[in-house]
Amino acid sequence: MVLMEEYMVNSCKPLESDLEDKSDKYKETEAAASRAHESDLDSFFKGATNDDSNMEEWLDQGLMQYGCSHYRRRCRIRAPCCNEIFDCRHCHNEAKNNINVEGKLRHDLPRHQVQLVICSLCGTEQEVGQICTKCGVCMGKYFCGTCKLYDDDISKNQYHCKGCGICRIGGRENFFHCYKCCCYSVQLKNSHPCVEGAMHHDCPVCFEYLFDSRNDVSFLPCGHTIHVKCLKEMQQHLHYTCPLCSKSVCDMSKVWEKLDMEIATTPMPESYQDKKVWILCNDCGATSQVQFHVVAQKCLNCKSYNTRQTRGCQPSDD
Repeated sequence: MVLMEEYMVNSCKPLESDLEDKSDKYKETEAAASRAHESDLDSFFKGATNDDSNMEEWLDQGLMQYGCSHYRRRCRIRAPCCNEIFDCRHCHNEAKNNINVEGKLRHDLPRHQVQLVICSLCGTEQEVGQICTKCGVCMGKYFCGTCKLYDDDISKNQYHCKGCGICRIGGRENFFHCYKCCCYSVQLKNSHPCVEGAMHHDCPVCFEYLFDSRNDVSFLPCGHTIHVKCLKEMQQHLHYTCPLCSKSVCDMSKVWEKLDMEIATTPMPESYQDKKVWILCNDCGATSQVQFHVVAQKCLNCKSYNTRQTRGCQPSDD
């Protein structure tokens, strides 16, 4: 499963209003352009009432030509918290949580609080809506009135999940919402490990809040969640257990076979050959008393070497 907003994060400065600090010459040029655009709009609607192809062409003006590093869209937003204009709420959050901003002034913009947007083509400020009230262009091919989300890149297969209360990507038909944990692939509908609030915590590696993270999220066999990129980095450093519960994150049977061979070819010194220890298995949770070995101790229940010693060496009862 992936979250709706998954694109790269770049530092972004707030945009100044198009209506502030303009020279008279620039204002005249802008006004002339606006009148010309309105004239084109009037002519279009007079001659294209029954022409769907012309209507679509008009709505798609500027498609994929505007936006920021987070979204391609044809509008900007006015943040109600600080009354400044930004390309999107992520641009706002990056600017307002920058290290150079005084601590008490840092804040986020909740997606649902956006009320006003500014058309990127004609500069008209208006209430949230998909079609510009002045020039008639579509400000986002994907539009969610609940999340106030606009995006011209619909290849992500965006959809609004009512259970989560936010937009996600990947196609509605490919996911289902578990009201105990989160959204899962339909392939896991009857078999997923149900962990309450699985997405409502930070990634155990990078500590980013997972619920509304823009990066891909992986569900581990134990039910815990982690960023896909963080999981890959763990595996590159030969860490194959969940950071939260220590259960194995993949099939380790081949590794256990190699450990069997290594232990068989590594005899312990005579003074340790009758020593036993108590171990706890991280995979199945069983406790058992096993022969101590400097390489690893094997769980007697599930045959896993993902174990930890709970009590020290003691003489064998044999």
